[in-house]
Amino acid sequence: MSDKELNWKFADDFIVETEAITRARQQSLELGVDAISPAVGAQTAVIAAASGAQNILEVGTGTGVSGLWLLSGAPAATLTSIDNEIDHQQHARISFAEAGIMANRIRLITGKAGEVLPRMNENSYDIVFIDADPQSVIEYVEHGLRLTRPGGTVLVAHALWRGRVADPAQRDEVATGFRTLLTEIAASGAVVSALSPVGDGLLQMTKRA
Repeated sequence: MSDKELNWKFADDFIVETEAITRARQQSLELGVDAISPAVGAQTAVIAAASGAQNILEVGTGTGVSGLWLLSGAPAATLTSIDNEIDHQQHARISFAEAGIMANRIRLITGKAGEVLPRMNENSYDIVFIDADPQSVIEYVEHGLRLTRPGGTVLVAHALWRGRVADPAQRDEVATGFRTLLTEIAASGAVVSALSPVGDGLLQMTKRA
């Protein structure tokens, strides 16, 4: 194992997840859902806490792992989460309830993100977290930047896509799409951005006021 791999493993092992997140993660494994790593989850919680988030939008509910992490950092926030798998959302709803999160703080929307996002109000969210259909990541980020308030943050999970994005020899659609997104964001004056290598990568974009 390389030094970098040891660092990544250490960063994940350093995190202690709650029982609710641990159960949700186990359910995600059983259902074949690729949940964010503990280190990525902890980073999203820190960002949610630092921003004082009140309204969070999540693209890709899964079984609730990322939603639980975001709400752990912003315990007064409301979470709107989109997913086209109603079965996954049913598991997530149970996960939120087991964590003691009131039902009126959770809004689960079942549907395709590409159809739901255009109907949502712009400048309405403190954080938009994206962990869904990687082929559509550029489209989702465009919507995310529209939907976040000035000073709000868009987060994109799996931004290094299993190590393929950093390898220019990898030319598949997903790796190329993430590479294009990263290039465009790095050149944009509309956001302050950073790419964290923890887990499978976390792209962070804060919308300039």
